[in-house]
Amino acid sequence: MSPGYRGKRALDLAISVPALVASLPIQAAIALAVRRRLGTPVLFRQTRPGLHGEPFELVKFRSMRDIDEAAGLVTDAQRLTAFGVWLRSTSLDELPSLWNVVKGDMSIVGPRPLLMRYLTRYTPEQARRHDVRPGLTGLAQISGRNAISWEQKFALDAEYAATASPRLDLRIILGTVKQVFRRDGITADNDATMPEFLGLEGQPV
Repeated sequence: MSPGYRGKRALDLAISVPALVASLPIQAAIALAVRRRLGTPVLFRQTRPGLHGEPFELVKFRSMRDIDEAAGLVTDAQRLTAFGVWLRSTSLDELPSLWNVVKGDMSIVGPRPLLMRYLTRYTPEQARRHDVRPGLTGLAQISGRNAISWEQKFALDAEYAATASPRLDLRIILGTVKQVFRRDGITADNDATMPEFLGLEGQPV
């Protein structure tokens, strides 16, 4: 069981279930827009590490075009359209992930779920981010999002795992709303999103 505070799961359900139902018309409109602008599939699905590193399938709205070497669409920067940037900056691409929260794969607040291949690259301290369920938003997201280094992100994730509380979650949720309106930290310097985390050796920051 997650070391998060007592009642965290109940709070997740109290927020995610009404939010999922209320957002269905918005999600339907976004799905149509994604289909028209980016094609199918409308949803992006990828295996990510959850609580204790256990894999689950993350679901989001697609925000990139398919890889097409002939058309020069290879890197994230090349595949990310203006529409995709808008989806990410508003966090509307995350709405389907509410289903992950309802299922118990994720929490409303927690370290963001990254890639399975990163699991072997973490230091023991960085790996503490998996002591709690991953979240739709987290302490790192209100502290700079993709504009801060991996080391800073993971330090904040470990701090959250050790100090999670209802008060901290409320502060993060309110900070996330502010961050979305300001649209700060969407990308790292000289990168469409974030450079790959390579571990302590050769890590680009």
